[in-house]
Amino acid sequence: MTALWCNGRWLDPLDFPASPMDRGITLGLGLFETMLALDGRPVFLDRHLARLRDGCTRLGWSTSFQELPEIANELLVRNQLTTGRARIRLAITAGAGPLDQLASGSDFLLWMIALPVGATPQDIAVNIAPWPRNERSPLVGLKCASYAENLLALDHARRAGFQETLFLNTAGHLCEAATANLFLVKNHALLTPPLESGCLPGIAREVVLDLARRCGIETRTETLLPDDLDAADEVFLTSSIKGLVSVLQVNRNARPAGPITSHLREMWDAKIASIAAY
Repeated sequence: MTALWCNGRWLDPLDFPASPMDRGITLGLGLFETMLALDGRPVFLDRHLARLRDGCTRLGWSTSFQELPEIANELLVRNQLTTGRARIRLAITAGAGPLDQLASGSDFLLWMIALPVGATPQDIAVNIAPWPRNERSPLVGLKCASYAENLLALDHARRAGFQETLFLNTAGHLCEAATANLFLVKNHALLTPPLESGCLPGIAREVVLDLARRCGIETRTETLLPDDLDAADEVFLTSSIKGLVSVLQVNRNARPAGPITSHLREMWDAKIASIAAY
């Protein structure tokens, strides 16, 4: 039986105490983190908690995350996820309150659940989403529970025969994928859209930039256009669960796999393995 932790209690998912007045449940006013666990150890948990804490600060919410690392470890044990790969989802809602205020209600929920996750593909095909990402949205930079836009874009991609989709922003610049950050390799340099493009400050994005710098790969965050996809030597996506995934097709244009993506993937795999072994 799957166990979840919510507001200090261990529960069966059927006993999840969601209020019909919770603005996180009814309106998407909430934040979440999705993190990988490997062999019973959460990966980059401190970075995920820091991003969640920053998001809460932006929304004016105050809550303690001090006990969450210990709870995450116990969650994996309770769900018999101490070997192999698992996905931990940590979420917080606004609770009940006036629609014209962001203040956290007394019935807000902070919860965590863990589920097994299988191997991820090393390469995928993507299309360009027909809807832009609004880089001026007040939600930019927040991993917000209001995720329907991403799901609509993913469904559109799936029905067209693709596994992911890339958003342009309202200026026509490359931004991010629906569930991942975007990287291009061009002339041996690693390029990724800046946060000002509207993309999420992804944990895997941050780690991959660090890994690339350590092995002497030039890294740049700069404005990128759709034409840069065709001019790139390699294209890949990053996410906390999938790691690095090569993009071998954009719309109907085939893309080659490349050595820099493979090298960074090996470094990523070694990094998360060292965390699990610590």
